[in-house]
Amino acid sequence: MRTVLRNGVVYEPVAGEHLGERTVVIEDGTIVDVVEGKWSGEFDVDLDARGRHVLPGFIDGHIHLSIPSMDLARLAQQWEFEKALVIAALSEATVRRGFTTVRDTGGDLRGLRQSIGRGLCGGPRIVSAGHMLSQTGGHADLRGPVVDPPECGCQIITSQFAHVADGPSAVRKAARQSLRDGSDFIKIHTSGGVASPSDPLDSVQFTAEEISTIVTEAEHRHTYVTAHAYSPESMRLAADNGVACLEHGNLVDAATAAHLAELGTTVVPTLVTYWALRDHGEKFGFPQRSQAKNEGLFEQGRTAIGLLRDAGVELGFGTDLLGETQPYQNQEFSIRAELEPAADVLRSMYVVNAQLCDLVGKIGTVSPGAYGDLVVTDVDPLENLAALADPETTLAAVVQGGYPLVNWLES
Repeated sequence: MRTVLRNGVVYEPVAGEHLGERTVVIEDGTIVDVVEGKWSGEFDVDLDARGRHVLPGFIDGHIHLSIPSMDLARLAQQWEFEKALVIAALSEATVRRGFTTVRDTGGDLRGLRQSIGRGLCGGPRIVSAGHMLSQTGGHADLRGPVVDPPECGCQIITSQFAHVADGPSAVRKAARQSLRDGSDFIKIHTSGGVASPSDPLDSVQFTAEEISTIVTEAEHRHTYVTAHAYSPESMRLAADNGVACLEHGNLVDAATAAHLAELGTTVVPTLVTYWALRDHGEKFGFPQRSQAKNEGLFEQGRTAIGLLRDAGVELGFGTDLLGETQPYQNQEFSIRAELEPAADVLRSMYVVNAQLCDLVGKIGTVSPGAYGDLVVTDVDPLENLAALADPETTLAAVVQGGYPLVNWLES
């Protein structure tokens, strides 16, 4: 199939500037030409952008499609079939908001990826961590308050979301299992979190030996480890032992930010989730104890952006929204636009996220060889990035693999 998108002002993320009006030609899902001036030839789909702005498909660098509800107690009682239908709906809605690629940072999505590939449901291109790795009592140990102690140090407890393992031998086995199951990278936890029931936010998780063991396994498969980390101590523990990327980082201090910059560690902030938990958590049944842990994290995360930027840390672009709050995904644009120049935010999404997804040249660019994923909008993102927070009114078209999933353009 050949799709032609004409007369759109193409945005170039590396340079951070508009290229002017171009015609984009997509064949069998891949961009084959970006032409200045008129283009003539046969086509199956003809789209006229009429001077609107054409961007690469959006990329969310931190998402959890496997968590379909914030009401964790009710979620535990849902039938698997019910969960699957909700996850499929969340997946389809994600791509219709313009996010044609996502980096899912934890949860078994093998069934969803296969379903999307077979056309059973719609959804974004998914780069997945698969099962997260957590210590006992860590952020991804989501068992109830009373559990049996492990039978031995080698035991691994597996849920839909994570492998819980302790000690170098067990975490090595867990890492190898995740990679065997098709994880594109590995996600670990070195601090407590908001949604988890049994760990304080400022707790430090895993040891240097455990982390370096996991990093070695990832490197042997030519990939990397990212770590959920809030506190300076947990961030340093991860980065000093070979972890290439950190998620969140809300409690970072200036000295730790400078240290991360020196090491070349990337950080993916996820500000919108703390805003959503604060303003909508109670309505959607988010546990009270987790709401208390979330207090102040939105404001601290905003401060962290400045500290990390001042230090020269490379930033990605993520959301981390759970279940019912995922429709607020595009709000991250408006939050980040208050803290950074628009070109820098777009670079985080298109350049840094593409690196984290190991898809440089395939996503985050409108150029030959890239996937035919495009967003067409009336909004000039350099002038009013915050307006992209409302996809229903600002996105005139969303094209995935050359196929227009959203199309309000006149042919």
